[in-house]
Amino acid sequence: MTTQSKGPLAGFGWLQRGISVGYRHPKPIFGGAAILLLIALVPALITLPFQFHSLGAGTTQSPAIFISIMAVSMLIGLLLVPLYAGYLQVIDAAERGLPARASAIFSPYRQGDALRLIGYGLALVVIYLALVGIIILAAGRGIVSWYMQVLTAQANHLQPPGLPQGFGTAMALFTVMGLFMMGFYSVSLGQVALRRRGVFNAIGDGFLGALKNLLPLLVLAASLVIAWIIVTIAITVVILVLALLGRLVGAWLMFALTIPIYIALALVIFAVMFGVMYYLWRDVCGGDTRLGAAETSAA
Repeated sequence: MTTQSKGPLAGFGWLQRGISVGYRHPKPIFGGAAILLLIALVPALITLPFQFHSLGAGTTQSPAIFISIMAVSMLIGLLLVPLYAGYLQVIDAAERGLPARASAIFSPYRQGDALRLIGYGLALVVIYLALVGIIILAAGRGIVSWYMQVLTAQANHLQPPGLPQGFGTAMALFTVMGLFMMGFYSVSLGQVALRRRGVFNAIGDGFLGALKNLLPLLVLAASLVIAWIIVTIAITVVILVLALLGRLVGAWLMFALTIPIYIALALVIFAVMFGVMYYLWRDVCGGDTRLGAAETSAA
């Protein structure tokens, strides 16, 4: 499989097209994002009572509870991977002019592709943990103990400890890792979901595709930061206006209007994020997916 190298401005183009895809196909894109958002909240809803209990008791979570929470979250996260693939298929079908429905995000489960996609997700977890382990070993093992001390200090309402040696190096390496993983995940998920590549072949494509496009990925990251600053300013202005209306009319009005705004923002973020991933994959891998896969996902 040949992956292409794109120019620096491609990163900005991915963001621009990712933003516009939801407005060109609002019903399937935002409908699918709403379903995906509701299901993605399940891990948080399951672990939230345990976290509130620990905060209320002023104690740290026991290792058994912490491991159980992480295991449940990881299991549900793996079960979500086929839905992510299904959402990419919905975007692909909409962009190709095929009938696309929000419920088609469940197509990988209906078509029997779920196990392959869950295996892909498990492989990504292993790769992610390996990269984190390498960074920690390179920057200093004291970061792990420092992080545990921070959690203990937060639970006991104490002053957090000072930054450990090698913290700056670790943050720089994690930044590079995040930049790489952004391209790696977009390309590999696109390959396994839209081109039906094998798990290891898709991972290889993602690795090469990310390495070849580090510069446009850097431009994409910078564009995302700028876009987020603009969105934050706009949301802040809206919240201030709503707070003023709340003082004039009543606090209930502020809450009644704020909640839909946050929900709409979450849906837009989901749609833009997967739209960017789709166009990144399509540019890097040529986008010559088999039409039959898109037609099946739209059914």
